[in-house]
Amino acid sequence: MPTAITSGVRNALNALQSISGDAQVSQQRLATGRKVNSAVDNAVNYFTSISLNSRADQFTSLLDGMSNAVQTINAASKGIDNITTLIKSAQSTVKQMQAEATANRPTKTGTALTTAAESALTGKSLKDTTLDKLIGGAAAVTATASVVGNLGAGAGVATALTIVSGTTTFTSNALSSTTSTVRDFVNEINKSGIATASINDSGQLVVNGTGSNTVQIGYGQGATNAAALTAAQSGTGNTAFGLATTDYTTGIAASGGNSAVRANLIQQFNDLRSQIDNLAEDAGFNGTNLLNGNKLSVVFNEKTGSDQNKLDVQGQTITSSNLGVLTAGTTTSATTFNVQNDTDLSTVADSLTSALSSLKSTSSSLGSSLSIVQARQDFSRSLITNLQTGADNLVNADQNQEAATLLALQTRQQLGQTALSLSNQAAQGVLRLF
Repeated sequence: MPTAITSGVRNALNALQSISGDAQVSQQRLATGRKVNSAVDNAVNYFTSISLNSRADQFTSLLDGMSNAVQTINAASKGIDNITTLIKSAQSTVKQMQAEATANRPTKTGTALTTAAESALTGKSLKDTTLDKLIGGAAAVTATASVVGNLGAGAGVATALTIVSGTTTFTSNALSSTTSTVRDFVNEINKSGIATASINDSGQLVVNGTGSNTVQIGYGQGATNAAALTAAQSGTGNTAFGLATTDYTTGIAASGGNSAVRANLIQQFNDLRSQIDNLAEDAGFNGTNLLNGNKLSVVFNEKTGSDQNKLDVQGQTITSSNLGVLTAGTTTSATTFNVQNDTDLSTVADSLTSALSSLKSTSSSLGSSLSIVQARQDFSRSLITNLQTGADNLVNADQNQEAATLLALQTRQQLGQTALSLSNQAAQGVLRLF
């Protein structure tokens, strides 16, 4: 037959058991730091927390890819910056070449246009007397006691001066067949930009090309501008200026000399060109080189398929050839330029300017991609923090509250034990009656 327990003892025991269970719960929460340790505690909060933490872990993994992407773009951007420096150095080298006047400039010194008698008549030097002479006149008039001769360049109504150098042609109808002087003729040549003219102390016309290309120069007169141009291009008026008809038909060729300074700069330019290629090849990171045409894909979220958010950064193949930087040499071809040729130097100078513009555009594109990746990187870090905080709020225990609860339970437990002792003492009082 079971032993009978008084109602007071039973109530005290039940209270102690309840308090003990609550104390165990608080102790577990204090030990683990969580109020939800399994689905039994709170299924909704438990599984929601797991889901949030799982997404945070996925974004943490994606951050590694974003970090690598930032370094890859930075490597390419630094490469662009340094290639730009090399291009500017190449520009400086070309300017040095251009500043060094090459020895093969076309030059022609005509026959004397003034006699000593004419100079004595004017009381001026041969040079000044020549500059003051009229171009026109049906025939050259020689000096007399009172007359200084003209050049007898013709008596046409229209005039034409035409100069050709390389692909540039200068044509002028500004000279007067009756009132223009040799000074006007010299000034008109100097306006062309492709040739210069002067009268030397011997009264001779000196024509020089501003570049290294053959210079064709011709003067003519006629009833119309077209007729004057035809005459100029046949060189019929050249002899009046001490020039030859072939100075237009054949042209004034370069002297054939070369600039030693320009030749010495060939290796310097080509070394810079080689370093452009070498630097571009070394601008990769972790196996991806955006300056070698590689493609970089940066994934920003944990989804797949059409829901995946990513950025594709398509690199460009940066080489000296692709930038249009030719090899320096002593010949002209599709891949080399002649350092002794002014036209070639002008062409390569333009190509270097275009290369800088191309690099600037590439740098801008890389900078835009870098800004996007960095923005998504910062966003992902913030999102990870939010996800982890949200997950913790669902399952983490309030340590202060749990400590206070445990202390209260321990106090109640002591009181319960006291109540149980008192209940047992009441039963012992009945025993004393016997």
